[in-house]
Amino acid sequence: MTPDINLTTNPIDASELSFTDFKSIVIQDYKIAVESRQASLLGRKEVLSGKAKFGIFGDGKEIPQIAMAKAFKVGDWRSGYYRDQTFAFATGIATVKSFFAQLYANPDLEADPASAGRQMNCHFATRSLHEDGSWKDLTAMKNSSADIAPTGAQMARLVGLAYASKLYRQNPELAYLKNFSVNGNEVAFGTIGNASTSEGVFFESINAAGVLQIPMAVSVWDDGYGISVPAKYQTTKEDISEILKGFQRNDAQAGYEIFKVRGWDYPALCETYQKAIDVCREEHVPVLIHVTEVTQPQGHSTSGSHERYKDKARLEWEKEFDCILQMRKWMIESAIATEEEIAAIELEAKNFVRNAQKEAWNEFLGSIKEEKKQAIDLINALADQDASIHKITSRLAGTPDALRKDLLSAARKALRSTINKPSAARNDLQNWVEQHMELNAERYNTKLFTDGKDSPFLLNEDPAVYSDDSKMVDGRELLNACFDANFSRDQRLLAFGEDLGNIGDVNQGFAGLQAKYGELRVSDTGIREMTIIGQGIGLAMRGLRPIAEIQYLDYLLFALNILSDDLATLSYRTKGGQKAPVIVRTRGHRLEGVWHSGSPMGMILGSLRGLHICVPRNMTQAAGMYNTLFRADEPALVIECLNGYRLKEKLPDNVGEYMVPLGKAEVLKTGTDVTLVCYGSTLRIVEEAVEELEKLNISVEVIDPQTLLPFDSEQLCAKSLQKTNKLLVVDEDVPGAASAFILQQILEVQKGYYYLDSQPRTLTAKAHRPPYGSDGDYFTKPSVDDVIELVYQMMHEHNAVKYPSIF
Repeated sequence: MTPDINLTTNPIDASELSFTDFKSIVIQDYKIAVESRQASLLGRKEVLSGKAKFGIFGDGKEIPQIAMAKAFKVGDWRSGYYRDQTFAFATGIATVKSFFAQLYANPDLEADPASAGRQMNCHFATRSLHEDGSWKDLTAMKNSSADIAPTGAQMARLVGLAYASKLYRQNPELAYLKNFSVNGNEVAFGTIGNASTSEGVFFESINAAGVLQIPMAVSVWDDGYGISVPAKYQTTKEDISEILKGFQRNDAQAGYEIFKVRGWDYPALCETYQKAIDVCREEHVPVLIHVTEVTQPQGHSTSGSHERYKDKARLEWEKEFDCILQMRKWMIESAIATEEEIAAIELEAKNFVRNAQKEAWNEFLGSIKEEKKQAIDLINALADQDASIHKITSRLAGTPDALRKDLLSAARKALRSTINKPSAARNDLQNWVEQHMELNAERYNTKLFTDGKDSPFLLNEDPAVYSDDSKMVDGRELLNACFDANFSRDQRLLAFGEDLGNIGDVNQGFAGLQAKYGELRVSDTGIREMTIIGQGIGLAMRGLRPIAEIQYLDYLLFALNILSDDLATLSYRTKGGQKAPVIVRTRGHRLEGVWHSGSPMGMILGSLRGLHICVPRNMTQAAGMYNTLFRADEPALVIECLNGYRLKEKLPDNVGEYMVPLGKAEVLKTGTDVTLVCYGSTLRIVEEAVEELEKLNISVEVIDPQTLLPFDSEQLCAKSLQKTNKLLVVDEDVPGAASAFILQQILEVQKGYYYLDSQPRTLTAKAHRPPYGSDGDYFTKPSVDDVIELVYQMMHEHNAVKYPSIF
């Protein structure tokens, strides 16, 4: 077995290095670049041979990434995209062997520490957490936030990763967090392809970093294309740094330092990166490095060939100005290495990569071979009673590269073929299948949440405490007191959003807190929902506890891509290696108008698995949920009731301490005839309706799930159905959205179907957004009259004599 020794690159300081030392560094850089190129070439072959499903590689960008790696220090962070393999090799973030393990989707964390086979190749991540979910010392590591495939989306979290350095440098109260920063000296490195700079999130992030003045270094790899689409269709003037010149700082105005360098010029690249990152690190000024004349020798991916869309002249130019070829020429011309020495390096690199690939493949298959033998032996034992089963094992044995799906599929087919033939052999096979279904669930389905020592489910429930002196206050005041108490308790907490800082948010939940805790902890942002969320993700990944506010629930759609693709998948796609305990605060539900009355809960439930979804009915419950989330380490979305800020509530004496547990539903009113499940603002409609229903001799049990993810962990809904045998879900989302999810949870997960003696019903909003005005609300969303009449109809269907038809 050849060890995968990943020698990293070193900075070049011409003032201190001897020529021998300089030569050694350059040769090592060339060796890494050639190894990376060979990994790309061999990786493509592995995909086309069928060993891997898809390949996307960083060929053509080797030399600029070597130069970038020289400026990347311990404690720094990367937020990049799927072309950065050379950088990963040069910094030690990945090895050639782990690169191939990821290409083969090896689910072993030892083999693929970045994602345990859960991500496509070239999606890099370092492991920020110990197995129990606690933080490692991130100042002693070179850090890479977990990559995602959506182009440009890595820019949002980059803002937060860089902003954390500013906070650590400027807020002395954070000095005790020594595992996360050394005086804010860390730079956040971002990478992006030139075509992806057309994405809105790129411009949003660039602008946000310029406003914030943070140590963010963005490298644009410019190869002139976006898959097959040339730059003339992508970028005004076909030059991203040209059109960003207005961001260049000057003596009077803060802004960016913008650099431009050719991607095949090794000396210029090294010099440019050293200069750019020094400015970024020391002065906390964002920098843009536009790397031009980059090539992409194998095209975009294994899905197609670039010969289809590049003309002959372009292809010839790319061959001549391949960055490795140009560095090779420069090394010979500069007497750093001879032709023979370089040829030896190239041969050694080729052999090294081939050996690493073979080891990765053999280890991947080796972990399956024993399981394959077990499956064949067990199925053959069953075949002694049924000769037809031998066909299954013959087919499996004849598949040399069988995967786990092949093993389980064969075993399950054998069980289906012997349904009516019980035997000890069949029992053994069934036990094996059940055991391996569990093993594979651990491999492929775990760690949607961190589930570590700071899980919210390990916290003890702590109820609100009241006394004779407890005051009745507006809901907004109760929230304000909760935030105040927690900000005083935990220096890591900070909040930001549109109108949040100076005026204390549009509903005054943060009123006066910026004046008390300062602009670094309570701050305004521009109108930029994607990077508000990204800012939160990056800060949370660096040990802080951000509250990222989206002003209205309707506006969450502007950030849904970042929430869904990045935050919601972070723990899962790293198999618990990274976490970002962001609290996303917003407000929604009952109000008036198309853009301020939204409850798109079905969309949220479908796209944000990996976040806790909290839907408190009032500010007392909201504050209790915040108290829980602030003490835990998992991300959540809290949707406050938009029409509840001025309603009076009693202020708990322990306003910053009591905790509402996640997933614990509450029975707000007991009843015997109908179980009614509802949440958020619509509960007030329901409670009013229940009063009239009582006068009609109908007893309704009202249940508030409080959180939709998780949903009713104690199964109060099913327990209620055992008594009432009738179910109504009231929801102000569109038909078949959140109400369908709630039905699935109650009827299928909780097995409530067995207790019904009538059709389960839903009462939802109409299939459009509410028009403006009170009449629009009344005729669009569930009203008191709607609730009364539907419950009464259900009782009429049950007992028409006792409950004659209203109409």
